Amino acid sequence: MEYNFSDKVVLVTGASSGIGEATALLFAKFGAQLALVGRNEKNLNAVADQCMKELGVRVLPIIADLGTDEGCEKVAKMTLEHYGRLDVLVNNAGIGSKYDLIETNSMEMLDRVFSVNVRGVYNLTRLVVPALVKSNGNIVNISSVVGKMVNVGMLTYSMSKVPPTGFSFFCASCPSSGARVHRTTTITSFYQRLTEITEEEYKKHLEDCERCIPLGKVCTSEDIAKTIVHVASEHSCRVTGTDIVVDGGLQFSSFGNMLKDALN
Repeated sequence: MEYNFSDKVVLVTGASSGIGEATALLFAKFGAQLALVGRNEKNLNAVADQCMKELGVRVLPIIADLGTDEGCEKVAKMTLEHYGRLDVLVNNAGIGSKYDLIETNSMEMLDRVFSVNVRGVYNLTRLVVPALVKSNGNIVNISSVVGKMVNVGMLTYSMSKVPPTGFSFFCASCPSSGARVHRTTTITSFYQRLTEITEEEYKKHLEDCERCIPLGKVCTSEDIAKTIVHVASEHSCRVTGTDIVVDGGLQFSSFGNMLKDALN
């Protein structure tokens, strides 16, 4: 199956590592002009440089905090002023919370997580929707399987991954596709940074995960990126408001107690 984004402008948030990085590189491989957003300037510039040097595409790196109105406005303004259009928005940026329960969590933590994972997605999308409507473009919202499963110790993060479902469904009535890719446990540094575990502990965590996944393999960032690109392509031009789960069957397994042990 062939993909061609040579005449498209793609905006990827959370592009400095993990799923966002893999997604940026894959879009670049298929010729997309990119606006890449992240908070880690060094990492973001490295991803942008790789896209430009190895793949020869135009890249606009944008350092911004999408948990703020200023950050969202900066991203929308810089992208549209630089390229004059937008065809694909990938809402991938997200932050997590360390082990938390309702009786121990703080409102400050909840506000911070929701400011990026929920409010930031809504805010950036509303700012660029006019450009997406004009280009007959589409939106891919990245969520997590924890929004569908009970995960002891991940209350705030799990809660923040429920709203994207409804947001995608309700946005489907606009000309943008509104398709949502539902992500799950992947081989990225996100979980390791969140739990502050060692490399050896993280390796053990992935091995434990694989025993819980019916298909027997943990999804990689590249696995998710392939689905994102497919959903954003002309091959999915009639897909809208849908929930695409890429998890190797994890949502059907008993994962909560194992995850609690890993976090402890």
